Amino acid sequence: MNMIEKVKSFLTGIKNLIHWFQIIWKDRNYDDYYIWEVLKFKLINQSKYIKKRDWHVNAKYDAERMMLCVKLIDKIQQEYYSSEYMDYHKSEFTTRPCSDREGLYELEIIELEENYEDYFKKHKAAMGRVITNKSLQIFNLDNNYKQRLAMNLGHYNEKRAQNLLFKILNRDIRKWWD
Repeated sequence: MNMIEKVKSFLTGIKNLIHWFQIIWKDRNYDDYYIWEVLKFKLINQSKYIKKRDWHVNAKYDAERMMLCVKLIDKIQQEYYSSEYMDYHKSEFTTRPCSDREGLYELEIIELEENYEDYFKKHKAAMGRVITNKSLQIFNLDNNYKQRLAMNLGHYNEKRAQNLLFKILNRDIRKWWD
């Protein structure tokens, strides 16, 4: 590497440090949220770069796939699918003193109304899999059947989103170059 290339490489490194500073500054080691942030930031930057340069045949398509991954990461980070069922019911939360521990309180959730049927209709195919495959039922269906079924469906959909993300990455990441 000649001197000009070394200087360019050094300046690129400084530029990268500045560009990544906000992500690294906020990074924490105790939550998967931050792993997603790093991956998302890299995908956004790579997508912009490849789309702008447009040097290979599928550049625009590849950039779109990267942004699809970013959208999936956003959904996973926000736990969109695992909590979506909550949009289909209204509950009230209260506390009451614990009967067996003086000075402590327990949470009581009172369901005021629910419309899980619309949620189940929205995810009909996935619903069939959750009902027929006991291994997908991580929440016991013995009590509060409809709510627990909705929770299982949400968990299943969350896993499907994550699997789709990694399927796209596994299939395409080696092609995302300039």
